Amino acid sequence: MCDLYQDHVEEKLSTLQNLRPELNKEDVKTYWGDEDAWRSMLDEVQPDLVFISTNWANHAPMAIGCMEKGAHAFVEVPLATSVKDLWAIVDTSEKTQRHCMMMENVNYGRDELLFLNLCRQGYIGELLHAEAAYIHELRWQMKEEERGTGSWRTYHYAHGKGNLYPTHGLGPVAQYMNLARTEDTFSKLVSFSSPAKGRQLHAKENFPPDHKWNQLDFLNGDINTSLVKTQLGRSIMIQWDETSPRPYTRHNLIQGTLGTLAGFPTRIAKEGGVEGITQDHHRWVQGENLAALYEKFDHPLYKKLNSSTKNSGHGGMDGIMMYRIVQCLQQGLPLDQNVYEGALWSAVGPLSAASVESDGMPQDFPDFTRGNWKTTAPLEIVS
Repeated sequence: MCDLYQDHVEEKLSTLQNLRPELNKEDVKTYWGDEDAWRSMLDEVQPDLVFISTNWANHAPMAIGCMEKGAHAFVEVPLATSVKDLWAIVDTSEKTQRHCMMMENVNYGRDELLFLNLCRQGYIGELLHAEAAYIHELRWQMKEEERGTGSWRTYHYAHGKGNLYPTHGLGPVAQYMNLARTEDTFSKLVSFSSPAKGRQLHAKENFPPDHKWNQLDFLNGDINTSLVKTQLGRSIMIQWDETSPRPYTRHNLIQGTLGTLAGFPTRIAKEGGVEGITQDHHRWVQGENLAALYEKFDHPLYKKLNSSTKNSGHGGMDGIMMYRIVQCLQQGLPLDQNVYEGALWSAVGPLSAASVESDGMPQDFPDFTRGNWKTTAPLEIVS
């Protein structure tokens, strides 16, 4: 275990020992106190794989450093914050033949797995359009002034541009559509941001005039909206807003020729109605009326693992993701999310910034797969 702070390491080590009483803490190598302690960890422990849960700036150098030392890298979102770093990660993964997976845990949520299963079965016909978002008011993190997420993320709100956190909403809908997997891939993006008001106002109202947050000029708009066009001409709307006073949502909407699946709240509409529930597509199936659909179409992974993972974090999605990571590595299977998907989903960040800077000019997606998306099999409904 490696962290900047000794108390973080000791806290997590105690948590681990509570889960595994037979564990001897002396058998766990620990590192802290230095920005480069992780490099010593790689040299001394020579791990098979590393989980990277750090500030965004460290994602790329740590992922690349781990792969160069022979370890598979599993990285929190986003994979990196620049197209240059995303290319470097892809190149290193190919050169070293080590996995680098961006851990998009939302892909393992119950409704996301349900929608994936429904899409694979053709339940809503040919897929045409999706909507994805990360709408999550996080102004309270500005209280984390010296340590914690707000201590570094606040500077991104001030100096960044565009969509800073695109993958929680985008990852699931991209896999519904088989993007970068045989069927279709990303083509272009246009992006616009609202005026930047909320963070400046929050700092003024909650911190002293001479506080460091009141010395920042918050430039990034409160809400960013991007529109992606795929090579087949399908569309994806992606929104990001971590400032405005509104309820949490990821949208999670996928629209097809025969119906629509949507989230927050979860609801389904289908041409001709959903058998036994609605007469036509003018009414949503939602709430208690979804029980029969869950029973019939819940993803096999959810059915198998929910009882044992539901307390693992984020409603159980974290546990299902970790189960699949270990299962795929042990059995020599392709990961559910490959390095190219992580790069493409994360690329919305820097591409949206470039589009905002150029007054909405379209930005071309790099093809991190170098054409190999055409022969990459779609993600299966693994049982």
